Amino acid sequence: MNKNKQIKTLTTLTLAIIIFSATAALVPAEILVPQEKGEIILKLKAGTSSNCMHEILSAYDLTILEEVSKLNILIVLVPKNKMATIIEMLKFNPFIEFVEENIKVSVTLTPNDHYYSLEWHLEKIQMPTAWDISKGDPNVVIAILDTGVDVNHPDLAGKILEGYNAYDGTNNVVDDIGHGTMVAGTAAAITDNALGVSAPAWNCKILPVKVNIPGAASTTYSLLAKGLIYAADKGAKVACMSWQIFNGSGTLTEAAKYFVEKGGIVIAAAGNTGKYEDYMDNQYIISVAATDQKDLAASFSSYGPYVDLSAPGVSILTTINGKQATSYDYAYGYVSGTSFSAPLTTGLAALIYSANPSLTPNQVEQILETSAVDLGEPGYDYRYGWGRINATKALEKTITFNSNPKETAQDTNPPTVEITYPADGSTVSGKITVKINATDDKAVSRVELYKDNKLFATKISSPYDFIWDTTTDPNGAHTLKAKAYDTSNNTAESNPITVNVNNPTSDKSPPTVKILSPKNRAPVSGTTQIKVIASDDTGIAKIELYIDNNLVATVTGTETLSFQWNTKTVKNGWHKITAKAYDLTAKTTTATISIYVYNKK
Repeated sequence: MNKNKQIKTLTTLTLAIIIFSATAALVPAEILVPQEKGEIILKLKAGTSSNCMHEILSAYDLTILEEVSKLNILIVLVPKNKMATIIEMLKFNPFIEFVEENIKVSVTLTPNDHYYSLEWHLEKIQMPTAWDISKGDPNVVIAILDTGVDVNHPDLAGKILEGYNAYDGTNNVVDDIGHGTMVAGTAAAITDNALGVSAPAWNCKILPVKVNIPGAASTTYSLLAKGLIYAADKGAKVACMSWQIFNGSGTLTEAAKYFVEKGGIVIAAAGNTGKYEDYMDNQYIISVAATDQKDLAASFSSYGPYVDLSAPGVSILTTINGKQATSYDYAYGYVSGTSFSAPLTTGLAALIYSANPSLTPNQVEQILETSAVDLGEPGYDYRYGWGRINATKALEKTITFNSNPKETAQDTNPPTVEITYPADGSTVSGKITVKINATDDKAVSRVELYKDNKLFATKISSPYDFIWDTTTDPNGAHTLKAKAYDTSNNTAESNPITVNVNNPTSDKSPPTVKILSPKNRAPVSGTTQIKVIASDDTGIAKIELYIDNNLVATVTGTETLSFQWNTKTVKNGWHKITAKAYDLTAKTTTATISIYVYNKK
């Protein structure tokens, strides 16, 4: 077809459409009533003339609402009852690049709570756009294992279930300290009620489980364990423990395991010591560290290999226990601590369960960790865990999780893992690269390297190589072991290997050693804890503890020693405690104190 003929054909087509439109306009008068209008967007192809554009508009009875000339885009009004038909017809018009309905979308959901604008942490974790996906399901219950909850607080009262007091076995959950009310409001305050604060889990219920010793801001592992078991039996899907438990205890681990096996997850605060805590990760407890407005680790936040995630924990506005005389009927205030990073994560976990109730606890944890914003060192690190929580990304992953039918079958095949370098029995020095080979039939999610039975480092992508500066460890034998995880959380461990570290030493000064407790010439009775600390520029090889010249305890490769001494095993009167520290070149230093034992007969 030549150019002139093509133009003639298109003109004829256009005129035909115009004629059709004019004929269609000859309808009975009673039908000529105002039509509800909708909007469509047209993008004209580059070079389309103004006359051609107006012919198209006239042919389809379109009215220009707005024109974006630089983009050749028109926003036009069209009778709503004809919109679908007109869009389909325009798709075949050779002068139009694309056509689509101008769908009206609401702004990101913003609650109308009085103090919402002051809650920086909700914007930081992208909570507003997450609420477009889920505001929580009332059937998803959050257990707050704390000092109780103010059940009369208007920002909490409407969603609180009958609680439990683990100390006395009653339903008395009066918050005698105030901490639990702050935690509950951070996770799940009533939101969009034009009052107070907003929180992640709008519609989820709160189960208050009072676990503190009456009148005290303290609890015990057994009380926490009782609370977890109660909450699990009541069907709670998420448990929040804002206590400084680090990785917990054997009792608490068993209770957390019970909760997980019932289909829920346990989330805990990482602690507020502001220092490194040498605790292993607890596979049944998700520990959350704190971050600030700049996504930096909070100065007070504890850190170590037990940390799984991080979340905002500085200047968090939340519900406060009790009436406030000067404002409203009840109080709100700013709080800081990992105690509030944990309930933020708890609220997000509740939304994940709400959006996809079929998820397993391992899958919920996987979503939380893989959607987190990576902070600090690439991948996992001790201060941020797998990163700072991101609510929107977590819920986006939630609604698409297992969307591929090929992935819905449960994966029970564990990965394989082995240490390929160094060789078992070899001697090493200086900085070396520990090489690990890990494979899986689906995908390896992460590999952990353990040195002397402590987590050394983690990598989430291959190659699984780890740099080990052996000069930071004492000369002698050290054990290495690798652990691999797949995306279904199946695990495998390598055979352990033993390597001998042999670095030259040039130590000229002896170590220092100090007995921290008890104090010199202090009276003691019953069971007394003896604490010793030592240091040296090349490292401490071991510390020995003597009582009346008798060796009672020895530790190796660490700078601290702790010993529980039952003073009832010795006579009343003066006794001598001696600590002896050895550095890597066998230089020694001793420290001695005298204490007075007095036990009633």
